[in-house]
Amino acid sequence: MTVLMSTPSNNEERRFDLRMPLRLPIVISGRAEDDSAWSEPTETDDISNSGALFHLNQKVSRGDRLYVRAHRPDGAAVEVTAVVIRIAPAIYGTARVGVQIAESAESWLRFFVSWVAENQPATTEDATESESAAAESPSESPSE
Repeated sequence: MTVLMSTPSNNEERRFDLRMPLRLPIVISGRAEDDSAWSEPTETDDISNSGALFHLNQKVSRGDRLYVRAHRPDGAAVEVTAVVIRIAPAIYGTARVGVQIAESAESWLRFFVSWVAENQPATTEDATESESAAAESPSESPSE
């Protein structure tokens, strides 16, 4: 009996990490085919605890090593090395590039967690406390 195993296609979703749709400014650097250095400011489409998705004008290939520079909400710089794992055409000749963090994964994880925490909506308790404080404060009504 022969068992055929299917392999995932290039466009099939294979990511399992939580992704947050955050537009954060980043700078991507790498080396062109002629070994010249390049650097391009862009922004993320989304980030996860192990990678990011962003648009690039610069031509890259799967497996290329890129350097990602970003800042946490407190202003601390984060620099990591990433590997290109996904490339898809995008608008105006750019490419949507997905990378997986290869080095300094702990720094990237702190970056991810700090932005996720920064972008969480207020909890119900926080909203209730704000409403209570507003109800307790004297209202200013015009005197008649």
